[in-house]
Amino acid sequence: MESHCAPITILMADDDEDDCLLAQAAFEYAGLTGELRLVENGKQLLEYLRRQGDYINPEQTPRPDLILLDLNMPRMDGREALKIIKSDPRLKDIPIVILTTSTEQRDIDFCAGAGACNFITKPVAFEEWVETVTALIDANLSRRCT
Repeated sequence: MESHCAPITILMADDDEDDCLLAQAAFEYAGLTGELRLVENGKQLLEYLRRQGDYINPEQTPRPDLILLDLNMPRMDGREALKIIKSDPRLKDIPIVILTTSTEQRDIDFCAGAGACNFITKPVAFEEWVETVTALIDANLSRRCT
């Protein structure tokens, strides 16, 4: 049986411009079928998901198939955003992968308890970024393909 997969939308919430650029380049290199969208903090993430403010147009804000969430961001950090998303019946089914610089066990435990599906410490080298995003794409596509 042939596999058919629709393009995916990944929404990355991260305030580090360099990490966003590395992620974009890695997704391109890995052959992402779809798009990577970026927001800078938890407040923007929630506005995007709820289609508020600058994100009101549903054609320009497709529902993400996966959220990559940094924990340490201004305005609203990833911990608070994770709690809010996973408590919202309209949003809680979106898989969230924590992608952060933290290696603290308390952060790993908190995120697992709050509903994140994975916790990944941010890669440093570009090759590590490619490996990480390839694994994320493969895992997400395996859940979506028929």
